[in-house]
Amino acid sequence: MKLVFVGADHEVTGSCHYLEVAGKHILVDYGMEQGINVFENVPLPVAESMIDYVFLTHAHVDHSGLLPLLYARGFRGQIYATDATADLCSIMLRDCAHIQSAEAEWKNRKAKRSANNAVVEPLYTMEDADGVIRRLVPCHYNTIVEVCEGVKIRFTDIGHLLGSASIEVWLTEDGNTKKIVFSGDIGNKHQPLLKDPTPTKEADYVVMECTYGDRTHDRTHEHIEELAQILQETLDRGGNLVIPAFAVGRTQEILYFMRKIKEEKLIKGHDDFEVYVDSPLAVEATQVFTKNIMECYDEEAMDLVNRGINPIGFPGLKLSITSEDSKNINFDMTPKVIISAAGMCDAGRIRHHLKHNLWRPECTILFAGYQAVGTLGRSLLEGAQVVKLFGETIDVEAHIEKLDGISGHADMNGLITWVSAFKEKPSQVFLVHGDDDVCTSFAGLLHTDYGFETAAPFSGSVYDLAAGAWLKQTVGVPLRRETERQKENRTIFELLVAAGERLMRVIRKNRECANKDIKKFTADVNALCDKWDL
Repeated sequence: MKLVFVGADHEVTGSCHYLEVAGKHILVDYGMEQGINVFENVPLPVAESMIDYVFLTHAHVDHSGLLPLLYARGFRGQIYATDATADLCSIMLRDCAHIQSAEAEWKNRKAKRSANNAVVEPLYTMEDADGVIRRLVPCHYNTIVEVCEGVKIRFTDIGHLLGSASIEVWLTEDGNTKKIVFSGDIGNKHQPLLKDPTPTKEADYVVMECTYGDRTHDRTHEHIEELAQILQETLDRGGNLVIPAFAVGRTQEILYFMRKIKEEKLIKGHDDFEVYVDSPLAVEATQVFTKNIMECYDEEAMDLVNRGINPIGFPGLKLSITSEDSKNINFDMTPKVIISAAGMCDAGRIRHHLKHNLWRPECTILFAGYQAVGTLGRSLLEGAQVVKLFGETIDVEAHIEKLDGISGHADMNGLITWVSAFKEKPSQVFLVHGDDDVCTSFAGLLHTDYGFETAAPFSGSVYDLAAGAWLKQTVGVPLRRETERQKENRTIFELLVAAGERLMRVIRKNRECANKDIKKFTADVNALCDKWDL
């Protein structure tokens, strides 16, 4: 009965943990690393085709983004997630695959122009995304699910994103049962639309995120009032308010704010201002939000629904789907609100809107989310005077603003409230999904001030859940320093090796087949070898 720490250990992205119990191999999340600092995390303890189950906390790509790669390398198990998470993954993983393919195509065009013959392959394809989406098993909140002999789970609403959950996992082996709780990303309280995090009362072990374990979300004013003031000033100047926003979660929050601004008539002189959502993914995600209102919305949002009011719909809302729709937004000079992805301005249609609006002093670019180091959004917030978009140099003349205090993550006080809700202190609380110093400092805070047994493990650490003891503790994780070309070669060859390993497992499974079928299989394998044994 082992727990292996794979990803998001002393870092905030790439969440992944591995469980081994009763002969089953299980992942909790399999997320993509994001940002410019990519760590050399340990590989999965077993081949991808040996993974039996994945338990998914929520749909954000730093928790789900490598699931299509898992499928590409032979995974054919089941992925358990909440109903809303399954709905969101069905659109988000396809979007990820589209981005992978588009980036590979762009790099290959660039290579041709520079007479470089290297061909870049996407990390995974749309077929891989479609394949892994078919492995999703939707589950209701608060329902115990018997996964297999020795493993059962329950999803609890954690209030971070539509469908997000903490996962209670009961593991039984040799008559010994242990319960481990994976917090997922713990939500911030009093968010629009979503319920506050629901605490869990019992656990032997807890794997807990600590993204904001060293700070609080200071709010000295209401976001709606601040947003209304920025919007009023921008429209009065005759400019556009451009909001880079993550397509899933943040876009829907902004729509909620806009509906209230219109309903309460907080904007004077521009009663009919229009709001454009220019992101096909955001439009689809908004439809998923509408579909899952009964299970996920908080009391305030449900009160609106019961009165026949769509919490994220209002007069003047325009949904832009096609690229032609997107282009036409900036041809119309009427002052408006433009909400577009990606939230950090590192890809997507938002870059086109920045190109058309950054140079206009009457316009405002409003950031409503975290901007990672090295992104265009971070550069603009830090006062960049000139930026480059699509090969053009653009002077930054627009007003650059930020809505402070908006976060889908609990702050330090929220984290302490969640972990303190356990009736009895767990045997061990493992702190993950936080920056290097934050994991260490928050583990120390929980131990010193609140009496928890804590650890902040690095990638590669292994814990024996039955014995309650470390089997291996690693110290530190190096940054990956390989070149893009080395990374591409490594990834492509790993796919081939994984396919070979899967073939051997399929061969062993066919031991009891009829002799005529084994002979045919043998001939197929030999033909394949003859073709490639150059």
